[in-house]
Amino acid sequence: MNPNTSTLLDRDRALSRRSLLQAGAAGIGWAGLAQLITQGRIAPAGTEQSHARIPATMPKAKRLVLMFQHGGPSQIDLFDPKPALEKIAGQPIPGGVEAFFDKKDSGKCLPSPFRFSRHGESGMEFSELLPRMAECADDFCMVRSLHTVVNDHEGALRHFQTGKPQIGRPTIGSWLTYALGTPNPNLPAYVVLSDPSGDQLDGMRNWSSGFLPALYQGTPLRSDGTPLFDLTLPTGVTEEMQREQLSLLETLNRRHQKRFSHLSELDARIANNALAGNVRDEVVNALDLSKETAQTQELYGMNNPATGTYSRRCLMARRLLEHGAPVVALFNDSILGDPWDTHFDLNKRIKQIADNVDQPTAALMTDLKRTGQLDDTVVLWVGEFGRLPVAEGKDGRDHNRHAFTGLVAGGGFKAGYVHGKTDDFGYKVAENPVSIGQLHATLLQQFGLDHTTLTYPHQGRDESLTDADITGVQAVPDLII
Repeated sequence: MNPNTSTLLDRDRALSRRSLLQAGAAGIGWAGLAQLITQGRIAPAGTEQSHARIPATMPKAKRLVLMFQHGGPSQIDLFDPKPALEKIAGQPIPGGVEAFFDKKDSGKCLPSPFRFSRHGESGMEFSELLPRMAECADDFCMVRSLHTVVNDHEGALRHFQTGKPQIGRPTIGSWLTYALGTPNPNLPAYVVLSDPSGDQLDGMRNWSSGFLPALYQGTPLRSDGTPLFDLTLPTGVTEEMQREQLSLLETLNRRHQKRFSHLSELDARIANNALAGNVRDEVVNALDLSKETAQTQELYGMNNPATGTYSRRCLMARRLLEHGAPVVALFNDSILGDPWDTHFDLNKRIKQIADNVDQPTAALMTDLKRTGQLDDTVVLWVGEFGRLPVAEGKDGRDHNRHAFTGLVAGGGFKAGYVHGKTDDFGYKVAENPVSIGQLHATLLQQFGLDHTTLTYPHQGRDESLTDADITGVQAVPDLII
């Protein structure tokens, strides 16, 4: 043992925890990380359990990839062709629209400048902007009748991620990891892959655990450079020194545990320290893209400048799933700020972001299908709302909460199926509406979870993702097999 370590042990039995943290600083980052990612080992104080629960029904899905599209992708230009707009182009839309920025509703009907065509045996319609994703048409369930309750980005983002527009609630990834745990305690159960150049709108609220214990929040990994903060040891600190520091920390925690046996979180801290080294090795191995063939890297577009770092994150997502991470939340490159928020320069901006996501998304779908993982992996491609059928300014589209399109694949969702319909102009849902709560309920059902009973006590009531006792929402049986 390092003589400095022995001196610390012998110096004072009443060594303060603050002094300990200062002395063992090199190991603390990993202890904190491990606490976030060691699902399934020790129940944190004040919670029922953190290990995997037995699902209410036989699950069809075991993993979720949330490919969230910040800014509101335009359903009218991507998935939901509206030839009726061409007939009244440049005229006010009958009945007007609810605009977010253009409160006077001065916009005139703006037909899509992009061509649509049918794809696959299903004949699912995609615009020319997404040719690679269109090749996966027979694997997608296209929901054209999504709608939400708010028209601003922050509120709509929170509504989708957490079930309500308010701040402070757990995201769907947190609910899933709280309910099901993880098959690999050496990997984060809930991984976040965002643009390394900067966070998307609303930042870490997109993966917050809210009122659930912090154990269930998302763990951000970087797709550029070192995947984890504090992954490398500080200058001058060796592996042996870190092991000695962690050993010292465990010794003092054990001593403290004898005095305060009722503090069950001490067990978690001790287990976390023991797992820190395994976590580092597992994460590095899972994210080592050099192990992928040149053919696979080409499939994802890693040599294509248009795909940016998004291609890396999609390939990282597949590797993380293979290594046992059950929830991966994948976010866009921060192109022109909020990427799909096309208030102006529609033709240029939407083409740029479509080029960025099209090839990597299709590659992930193809790769999951090739490896047999798509059967029990839900891939969800969706934004917070859609866009209006009228022009904002010269050539942009404003927000539209009344209708937007999402794509779901795998995990028991119907493949090659289009659900719902919008009106002739793509402004409002006309048939088979699907609320955010209904989509959440359906997702949970595919994981074998009953959205009405998956609850957590908070401020005097049992909270849930869907708040079904108030909203009365139910799963949508037509979306699933």
